[in-house]
Parts: sequence; C-alpha cells; structure tokens
Amino acid sequence: MFSCLRPTAYSGRTPDVQMCLQNTDLPGMYWMSIILWIVGMAGAWDPPWPCPQHCDCLHELLIVNCSSNHLTSVPEGIYTNSLNLNLSSNDLRTLERRQFSNLAKLQELDLSENMLSVIKFEAFLGLQSLVALRLSRNRLKILPLGVFSGLQSLRLLDISKNEILIFLDHTFREMASLQKLDASRNDIVFISNHAFSGLMNLQDLNLDRCNITSAPAVALSQLAGLTRLQFCWVGLTMLPNNSFRRLGRLRELTVSNCPWLGSLDTNSLIGLNLTSLTLSYCNLSSVPYVPLQHLVYLSYLDLSYNPITSIQPNLLGDLLRLQEFHLVGGSLLRVEPRAFQGLAHFRLLNVSFNQLSTLEETTFHSIKTLKVLRLDGNPLTCDCRLHWVLHNRLHLDFDSMPPTCALPVHMQGRTFQDFSVAEVPGLFTCRQARILNRKPQEVRTDEGRMVLFFCQVDGDPTPSIIWVSPHRTLLTSTGRIRVLSNGTLEVRYAQVHDSGYYYCFASNAAGNDSISVRLRVCGSSELSTQNHSSQLFLEGWNLVSIVPTVSPTVSPSQPPFDMKTLVIVMTMGSVSFLSSVALCFVFIFFWSQGKGRIKHTAKIAFVPRSAAIATERAEATTETSKLTMRL
Repeated sequence: MFSCLRPTAYSGRTPDVQMCLQNTDLPGMYWMSIILWIVGMAGAWDPPWPCPQHCDCLHELLIVNCSSNHLTSVPEGIYTNSLNLNLSSNDLRTLERRQFSNLAKLQELDLSENMLSVIKFEAFLGLQSLVALRLSRNRLKILPLGVFSGLQSLRLLDISKNEILIFLDHTFREMASLQKLDASRNDIVFISNHAFSGLMNLQDLNLDRCNITSAPAVALSQLAGLTRLQFCWVGLTMLPNNSFRRLGRLRELTVSNCPWLGSLDTNSLIGLNLTSLTLSYCNLSSVPYVPLQHLVYLSYLDLSYNPITSIQPNLLGDLLRLQEFHLVGGSLLRVEPRAFQGLAHFRLLNVSFNQLSTLEETTFHSIKTLKVLRLDGNPLTCDCRLHWVLHNRLHLDFDSMPPTCALPVHMQGRTFQDFSVAEVPGLFTCRQARILNRKPQEVRTDEGRMVLFFCQVDGDPTPSIIWVSPHRTLLTSTGRIRVLSNGTLEVRYAQVHDSGYYYCFASNAAGNDSISVRLRVCGSSELSTQNHSSQLFLEGWNLVSIVPTVSPTVSPSQPPFDMKTLVIVMTMGSVSFLSSVALCFVFIFFWSQGKGRIKHTAKIAFVPRSAAIATERAEATTETSKLTMRL
C-alpha cells in the first residue's frame, strides 16, 4: 500500500489534493471513507497568510512571486516573514525611501527587467537579512550615495544591463559582506578611486562591455579579497605597469574582446598570483613572455584569436605549473622546438585553426603527460615530423576533431584516424637535408670588395640553413655580412679581419649536412708587396657565377674610380675652395667699410737758427714757429 498527498501553490484558493492508492487488500468502503475525510479537511484548509493581489505565493517556502503583471508600484500586503520577493518584468519606475522596511527577513529581492530610473536614498533600508539583490535590465544612470544603506548582509548585487555612467566614491561602502558584483553591460566611463572602498570581501567583479579605456588601478587596489575579475568588450588600449597592484588573492583574470589592446607593459601583471589568465580576441602580435614570467602558479593560459605568428623556444619555462595552453584562431606559422620546455605538468594544447604546417615532438618537455591535442584547422604537412602524433593517435584525445593532412597530395584530406596499422610504415617519411654544391669554395680578394658563398640544399621537409662566422658567431639576414633568403652568404666591403673559414649547416627533421668555405682578404700593404690585382681569386669556381657584380672586362690596372667620377670630385672640390676664398674677401670688404674714413693730425715745432744772436739770448727771445700737417 502506498499513498501520496501533494498540495499545490496557494493563490488564496483551496488547494488541490492528489491521492494515489496501490496494491490495497482492504475493503473498498473503508478507503472511500478515508478519501472523503481528506477531501473534507482540504476544503476547510485556509492559507496561513494572505497573498497580495496579482501575485502567486508558495506559503511553505515563503515565496511571493509578482513578476510579469504590469505593476507600476510595489504591491501592498506582502507578508512580513517572506524570504523571496520577485517583482521582475513589471513597469516599476521609482523606488521610494524605505520601500521595503517591513520585510526584515527577506533574503532575495528581484527587481530586474523593470523601468527603474530613480532609486531614492535608503530605499533598501530595513532589509538587514537580504542576501541577493537583482537590478539588471533597468534604466539606472547613476547610483546616489547611500542608495544601498542597510544592506550589510548582501552577498550578490546584479546591476548589469543598465545605463550607469560613473561609480562615485564610497558607492558600496556599507556592503562589507558583498561577494559578487556584476556591473557588466553599462555605459561606465569613469570609476572613482574610492568607488569600491568597503568591499573587503568582494570575490567576483564583472566589468564586461563598459566604456573604460584603462584598468582602474587605484579603484581595484581597494579589493584585497578579489579572486575573479572580468574585462570583456571594453576599450582597453594597453595594460600599463601596476594595473592590478595589491590584488594578491586574484586567481582568475579575463581580458577579452579588446581589439585595441596590442601590448602589455613589462610589470602590468606584477603582484598577481593567477592560476587562470585569458587574453583572447585582442591585438597581441606575440606571446607576452616577460609580463608572464613571474606567474609561477598559472595552470591555464588562453591567448586565442590574437595575431600571434610564433611561439619561441625556452621562454615559457618559468610557468612551472602550466597545464593548458590555448591559442585558437590565431596566425601561428611555427611552434618552435622546446617551446614548452620545462613544463612537466603540461597536459593540453589547443592550436586549432591556425597556419601550422607541423608540430614536432621536441616542442614538449615530455609527451607522456600530454592528454589532449587540437591541431584541426591547420594546413598540416604529414611527414616524419608528425609521425609521433600518428603513433600516439590512440592515446591522445583530439576532442572529436582529429587533425587532417593537407600535404603531400596523395594524403590530402585524410584524418589521422583514417590510416590503418598496415600502411603506417610507408607514410609520414622525410628525406635528409643535403648540400648540393660541395666543390671547394676558397676566395682571395682585396679590401672593399663583395664576395658571395653559395649553399644550395635539398631535402624533405625543406632544410633550414644557418651560417657561422670564423669567430663562431651565428650570422643573420642583416648587417654587412648577411645570409640571403636563398641561403647564400654575402660579404660586403670585405675587410682583412673577415678572413677565415665560414660554415654552412643545413638541417631538417631527417638529418643535417654541412660544408666550409674560406675567405682571404688582402690588405693594402700586402697588395703593394705582392702586386696583387683587384680581382677575386676563387679556386674551383667560376668567378662570374660567384661574383655577378664584377664585370669580366675590367682591366687589372683599372683604377677604383672611373674618369667621370674623378672629374666630378675635383670640380666639386674646386668650387668649394673658391667659394670659401670669395666669402673671406666679402667679409674683409664689409669690415673695412664699417670702420669709416681715418684722419690723423700732426703738429711740428720749427725753430730757425740765427748766427748773430747768442744761443742763450735766442732761447730767451726767439718765438717758436708752428707748422701743421694733415695726413
């Protein structure tokens, strides 16, 4: 025998009663009398408290549901001991002061999807037991100070999808118990430095789809207990240094859909101890190795949908606990060998929908820990470099998206799951790198000349070529001595100290090959003693093919400059000299004119001799004659 009794939700009406009887052996009249008694009792059963008009109530759970009834004001007569009040999807426009002051035991209040544009000061005062408050999808533009007064027990506040423009200082200061704040999908343009003061227990902050252009570093520094932070669809242009200072407890940071975010400053993530970091749908052109290097607790890294072209070797080794790396939909052309070196706990790699042609086994610290691999959506060349994937295809999880071959042609379109065990030995093969031109290359030349050394290679996959100088330094594609795109070594303006043996190394996944060439550059003193010409001397090679820039018709005695060049140089020198002399004469001329005419006056005293007069008398009586001269 089994019986069940289930009362339905109360709406001020007599509840329905369901009775089920199974496997009874008692007389039917006995059970009929029991049924009639229960129905009689149900007819006399009244709800324990009245339900407001236009609302539905669950009396046992103390829930009042007034949603979707086109209410323009909060209904009266709500039971004072109610725990849950739903006023969503109505036409409420204003909340008055102390609007819910008689609902001291209320724990959840839903006011979402209304037309609220004004919430007056202390509107929620009296709701000291309220745990969750939902105000999403309204028309709020500003939150006045004191609007959340009295909500000391609140843990969840949802103000998303409004039109809020600014967070003022101390807006949330009386909400010490708040743990989650959802402020997404607003028009926030500014967050005051002390807007979040008082939220010492806030753990989850969502600022998605706002109009802020930089991380509010000072405001965020007030949230010492924050563990999860989201910035999605915002106008961030960069993450400056100390953007998240004092957020030592933050574990999850999501910065997504920021198309203008092209870089992270060196110390932008300093102070964080993240376990999960997402920087997706941004404009990062490279993996931010330096800002990441101190995140030793990071286990999840997502850089998807960024124009990143390569993952460099040995630069992620500081992320000792990294387990998952996602870079979906990027521009990856190459994941270098040893890119994940040192990551002993690495278990998932998702690089689907990029431009990768291969992924070598040496990329990983160890493939024994690798569990999930996503390579689908890449133009893969199925050769010996991917043989390890084929070999482990039964143990690796491709997430129902196995990789597909793009090359060679006879394997195009086949997934790694299509190959049978019998045909595997003849597939995924390579041809060892080989240098074709193995004739000795030895060049003797004068200073200032150009020399080319060739290193033509063959192999499948195409071998990589590197050149090493006599000083054991790796030569690059830039500088006076550089490696051209076809593997040729170019030495421009050769100097004596460039002399020595140069080495060309060709390598691919199947093997490597090398050759050495010799360069000897003669200085000016050596030329005078040995009477060398200015031509190159190449043993075993045709001079014209090696140095195409040198004409075969040039005479050994030809000067380094032609006659036209000499005439131009002498003419320019003469003009410069004559111009300098003329300038000096002009200067002297104007200097002399500035001094004016020079006049000198000289006075001469003349005394004639007289024999008749004694000298003593002459000195006493003779008058001195004066003569004036002008020069």
